[in-house]
Amino acid sequence: MKPIYASITAALLICTSCTHQETMEELTERVFAVAKAQSEQMAAKLDPTTTPRTFDEGRFVTAPVEWWCSGFFPGTLWQIYEYSGDETVRQLAEQETAKVEPVKYTCDHHDVGFQINCSFGHQYRLTDDTLSLNIMRTAAHSLSQGFSSTVGCIKSWPFVKEGFDWVYPVIIDNMMNLELLAVIGNMDNDDQLRSIAVSHADKTMRNHFRDDYTCYHLVDYDPETGAVRKRITVQGLADESAWARGQAWALYGYTMMFEQTGEVRYLHQAQHIADMLVARLPEDGIPYWDFDSPKIPDEYRDASAAAIMASAFISLSQIADNGKSYMEIAEKQIRTLAGPEYLAEVGENGNFILKHSVGSLPDKTEVDTPLSYADYYFLEALLRYRKYTLNL
Repeated sequence: MKPIYASITAALLICTSCTHQETMEELTERVFAVAKAQSEQMAAKLDPTTTPRTFDEGRFVTAPVEWWCSGFFPGTLWQIYEYSGDETVRQLAEQETAKVEPVKYTCDHHDVGFQINCSFGHQYRLTDDTLSLNIMRTAAHSLSQGFSSTVGCIKSWPFVKEGFDWVYPVIIDNMMNLELLAVIGNMDNDDQLRSIAVSHADKTMRNHFRDDYTCYHLVDYDPETGAVRKRITVQGLADESAWARGQAWALYGYTMMFEQTGEVRYLHQAQHIADMLVARLPEDGIPYWDFDSPKIPDEYRDASAAAIMASAFISLSQIADNGKSYMEIAEKQIRTLAGPEYLAEVGENGNFILKHSVGSLPDKTEVDTPLSYADYYFLEALLRYRKYTLNL
């Protein structure tokens, strides 16, 4: 009987190990190990003038530092350094961050906030480097030059896209760049920067959202009167559809604005957006690229939107009445993204961390590919989860 007993015991142990769910700390350690290896290999492929963009059809695609995403890879490196304390990674982060400095003078589009806050913002936060803070100040004042008091918003794009005739476009993505204004405004007690951020957030809350708290991608204003000319969704399925990444920017943006200003109306807006998303997300937490696609469930997923949402849900969970439900959906999203369907193997996926994002399906660009901002917000979500659940 003894051999039989031993066999049964071994079988039970195997079953127990099969049903053990990886802890979030184990998951985080595993993901950051992949992120570190991938990012070190990626940095070795870049030259002093390029930043990673995507990996498409077997080709690693780079972009110049003027590209709107140029701050995300430096920010990814800073987050890996924050987790690991590895000085080699810090050196790479400093190297890649330095590339972005010329962007600080950009006055004609909103993305300077992404570019500088996600790179030099982390460098300042983690090193207390005064030069980084001064670069952030310069960038914040450059960004403020795009503000119109008549419209009440910062103009997003200086160009007109083929097939469109906007005059003063303001996109929902712009909410993310208000963080640079608010951070510097609060730090320097600069009422002008703070008032610009508040004006933009208020005007966007008034004009970008539908009754169900989904949002348009772009609102075009008359620069002479401030009146709305049109509401459209450039990168989504249709003007009236809920483009997933746009909803993610909205959730993150209003959560951040409450954190920066303490204005309760922003918290309420974030909660409304969050509740809409929780009700519409698929079971695994990863949104389809557009919530209203008639091809669902046979449709592309967008890992970038999921990563942005997860990070925002975690922050919102700490300040909202029903925070537990937001933390639960964030954990679900993180666990799915950390699984084999989305997390790359080391040496694959062009050395990006996550697979299966969608840049702009209407433009047929970056469809079902990795994207640098998906990686950035995924790691941010993991660090926020550790901070709020483990006090690390």
